[in-house]
Amino acid sequence: MARTKARGSEPIGYRWHLRMKMAEAGMFATSDLLPLLAARGVVLSREQVYRLVARVPERLSLKTLAALCDILDCQPGELVEPVRGGSAPEPKPAGEDVASKLAGLRPRRARVAPVPKRK
Repeated sequence: MARTKARGSEPIGYRWHLRMKMAEAGMFATSDLLPLLAARGVVLSREQVYRLVARVPERLSLKTLAALCDILDCQPGELVEPVRGGSAPEPKPAGEDVASKLAGLRPRRARVAPVPKRK
């Protein structure tokens, strides 16, 4: 027996918000996650963590999702946003839109002033 779509149903996709949640937690390098994941029993290579952060994952273990939620103190729904109408759009390259959202969260470079001379 073949399955049929219910009337009005659309394919479901999702958006991945790991990079944004990391920035909100003050983590700006993908390597920041390596020891935190390992401490929770999730051992991934540097390259795997980079792909997890930089791309939308096709597959993700529940153990990894639970570890990310614990690290970022969030719920799974804050990392994965369902999207009606098919797969989520391709991620945009980092640009002004992303930079403007993260501008207040990025660390600012310190400026060292010269020491005044004594008389």
